[in-house]
Amino acid sequence: MVIITRNRRSSLLRTLERLIRLPEAPPIAVVDNHSTDDTVAAVRERHPEVTLLALDRNLGAVGRNRGVAALTTPYVAFSDDDSWWEPGSLARAAELFDAHPRLGLIAAATRVGPEAAPDPLNAVLSASPLGREPDLPGPSVLGFLACASVVRRSAFLAAGGFHPLLHFGAEESLLAIDLTARRWGVVHCPEVVARHDPEQDGGSPRPGRLVRVRRNALITAWLRRPLRHALARTARLALDSRTDPQARRALAEVTRALPAVLARRHPVPRGVERRIRAVEAGSPGG
Repeated sequence: MVIITRNRRSSLLRTLERLIRLPEAPPIAVVDNHSTDDTVAAVRERHPEVTLLALDRNLGAVGRNRGVAALTTPYVAFSDDDSWWEPGSLARAAELFDAHPRLGLIAAATRVGPEAAPDPLNAVLSASPLGREPDLPGPSVLGFLACASVVRRSAFLAAGGFHPLLHFGAEESLLAIDLTARRWGVVHCPEVVARHDPEQDGGSPRPGRLVRVRRNALITAWLRRPLRHALARTARLALDSRTDPQARRALAEVTRALPAVLARRHPVPRGVERRIRAVEAGSPGG
């Protein structure tokens, strides 16, 4: 189990109390992205059984890579400081990985808030246009919620984990693409259930998230999609930026990052590109 956190001490401590009571008793690694609110001291004091990685800077989603590298279990679940797992779900995930050798990542069902309402993403994943492959336990997907996912550690590490150029915001899509390009299955398994309660720490989105999501979608296009697609997405964002300050910020950030992006550009095989297009065609914005 890997949890990344930054400056959300109270929420993290509540989440850890839930996770340490799980019947599966998974080993837990907490990766602190350079908090300034005494998170590190609080975890050391209250949960000495937890592996704590205190980073000297905020690595964003790449902190999860550090946590996975620190663990030795064959399968690793992710949580955020406001999410946890239903009892029995991690055991079920392990059974699915054991039974399906090509399975690389499970996108769990997510239930939100104290009332455990289904996250709208569940229905989207269940209706994936990619269908179900015979050697996998659920519909194939190219997206997931990081805090509601379980990975095969070897597949995750081979794919490079979460990409350092994205930091935060829709970072999951690129990992799903990279796993798929390596022939690992990425599937939705609704019998594996994660809980998410963003209200427990205020519920407000982190500042700049929409900008990061738009930036990362374009960076992902430049990293993995055909050149004509990356250029078309850039042109659309440039048009939006004439009247939308957030689009303008996102475009500026992509422009600054473009030399590093181009140095790491590896377009996916045609078969994977066809799958990406199928998902886009089936989405409301496709």
